[in-house]
Amino acid sequence: MHREELRVGTRVVDTGRGVRIHKTVSEHPHQVDETLLYDELDVRHVSVDKIVPLSEAPVARQEGDTLIVPVLEEVLVTERRVRIKEEVHITRIARTRTQAGTVMLREEDIVVERFDEGPHK
Repeated sequence: MHREELRVGTRVVDTGRGVRIHKTVSEHPHQVDETLLYDELDVRHVSVDKIVPLSEAPVARQEGDTLIVPVLEEVLVTERRVRIKEEVHITRIARTRTQAGTVMLREEDIVVERFDEGPHK
């Protein structure tokens, strides 16, 4: 009697085939125009020249977008009082401006080179 047998398996074989990868990086200028938001302060000195009792001395206050900071001075009278010498009005004004510039953007390219040392088996 004659019988054939089959055995199936795997093994690592050096085929001599491979790849080579080339990578290049290039930069390209890119124009940007962006709108930037910034605050600008308008500072004004407003003369008040008003005498008030010490108990009524004003403190800093906010009126809309304006911060009002009283500048006080003690003056000698028959009794001590506070004279509001002036107020400093500080107004926040939102502004925008367009700023142009050039930024460098990078781009990568990959080239895969396949090579064989012998025929496929």
